[in-house]
Amino acid sequence: MAGTTWIWEPPAGADVLFAPGAPFEITTEPVLGVECKVFKNRLGNIREVLTAFTARHGDLPNLVFPDITLTFNDVQASTARVAAWFAELGVVKGDRVAFASANVASYVIGWWATLASGAIVSSLNGWWTPAELLHGIELSKPRLVFADGPRMKRLLEAGLPDDVEVHDLSEIDHLLGPARADDPSLPSAAIDEDDPAVLLFTSGTTGRPKAACLSHRNFVHFPSAATLAGAVGAVLAPQPAPAAGAPAPKQPSSIMVGPLFHVSGVVPLITAHYTGSKLVFPPVGSWSETTHLELTQEHSVGGWSAVPTQFWRLLEHPDFDKYDTSSVTVVGGGGATYSPELLRLMAKKLPQARLGVGYGMSETLGSGSRLGGIAMDSWPSSVGTVEAMCELEIRDENDNVVEDGEVGEICIRGAVVFLGYWDNPEASAKALDERRWYRTGDYGRIADGVLYLESRMRDMIIRGGENVYPIEIEHRLEEHPEVAEVAVVGVPHHQLGQEVAAVVVLKPGSTLDADGVKTWVSEELARYKVPTHVIFRDALPYNATGKVLKHELEAEISAELAAG
Repeated sequence: MAGTTWIWEPPAGADVLFAPGAPFEITTEPVLGVECKVFKNRLGNIREVLTAFTARHGDLPNLVFPDITLTFNDVQASTARVAAWFAELGVVKGDRVAFASANVASYVIGWWATLASGAIVSSLNGWWTPAELLHGIELSKPRLVFADGPRMKRLLEAGLPDDVEVHDLSEIDHLLGPARADDPSLPSAAIDEDDPAVLLFTSGTTGRPKAACLSHRNFVHFPSAATLAGAVGAVLAPQPAPAAGAPAPKQPSSIMVGPLFHVSGVVPLITAHYTGSKLVFPPVGSWSETTHLELTQEHSVGGWSAVPTQFWRLLEHPDFDKYDTSSVTVVGGGGATYSPELLRLMAKKLPQARLGVGYGMSETLGSGSRLGGIAMDSWPSSVGTVEAMCELEIRDENDNVVEDGEVGEICIRGAVVFLGYWDNPEASAKALDERRWYRTGDYGRIADGVLYLESRMRDMIIRGGENVYPIEIEHRLEEHPEVAEVAVVGVPHHQLGQEVAAVVVLKPGSTLDADGVKTWVSEELARYKVPTHVIFRDALPYNATGKVLKHELEAEISAELAAG
């Protein structure tokens, strides 16, 4: 089909889900001036999500940490207490409250309390250096900043402006727990569904992190669209009724893998309220496949969501078969392309699990396309078909929609697309056109309704599910007095997907070595951005227009590394 806009349509046979008054009744309404498909009977904001689903799930466990377990009721009561304290500290609707922390209970409740107040969460990347943290604070200008111990140390090294009020996150700890006789009510500030809710920082080609501003509408729409797929499956392929006397169905459960400053962390947090899920949080520290397997067995976890690197490490763990993973019935994730080899290994190791992976980004709360079920068997090298309630187009450099099968830039539209980049109108205008199509910067093609990725942001490196933009590392290395030229590329890695390689041309007389290059980068940038490989060359390859031939470098270095 030439010039096709690929639009999700309700599947035949599931009409009962979309009937008037039904949970998934669909209508068309203006969203920021553009007509979009939305759920007619949706909740109005994130605070309503908290209250509506707390009333439904009540005393079921919601958040399970090593040191504390909070039910849905506990989460709402704790949120009200923390929000009241925030108000005493001067937080009002529209203020930013920044968090720099590992995934701990006080962070989660602080997140809910900020949003219930109508304020905006500024999600500072917990892996950032002092300089990067300073940039995030200067951009979002928070009224309050909360940090755990390690991040607090970096914040103090950053040289924050005098008017930034910083608190230790542990100050929230005493406000957590079950309802109390003197509890306050939740805040009552009016919150519109298109009010800003969360700032997720995402790097860009300018080399400095931008803050993608997600709205309350985005966070309400996404879990509704995500649960729709399960509802359709239940209608089209219903399970047999349980036998008399059979035990009640288990509460849905999953392990919280993503950090709360990442889309993979906030999505499970909000979706758990819609599904009544129990979220099990590992101990603070680096992710461990052993801990993941232990928690799965201990809590009979039903869902695994991770990036490809983590799945490789889990499934190839030498003791995998010693753990009971029979409870895992749903497996999925995103963050990078899942190779057909990985999908086959997932099916082999977890034969009882339903597999599903997706393509999306922070700016769409992870929405875009979805691959699962029969489609995964038929098109395993793709990223699936257009996701529920989304629209997809493939465009050329002139913004024209290309013919079916041609490669172009992937564009996404729908009620889940972000508001824009915080305090960056120029970047927002480049990313969003006047009809609110989001230009992803990723390149792909759609053949027979199935989306295939050709490249992600052209030069972007995806290391263990984290986006690494070469220009940011190149700019840092160009500041070194002994570096004449540099090009940063991604090279293949079995588990991480890619690693960072820096090709460096030194100035005459330089004695800089690989360790010196890594140390220089690590002083300003997060650890995952530090080059794993440093290759010194006499010159870089350029084309006739003076552009570095990065694909040539990638091929050469990958071949050299493969050859040992």
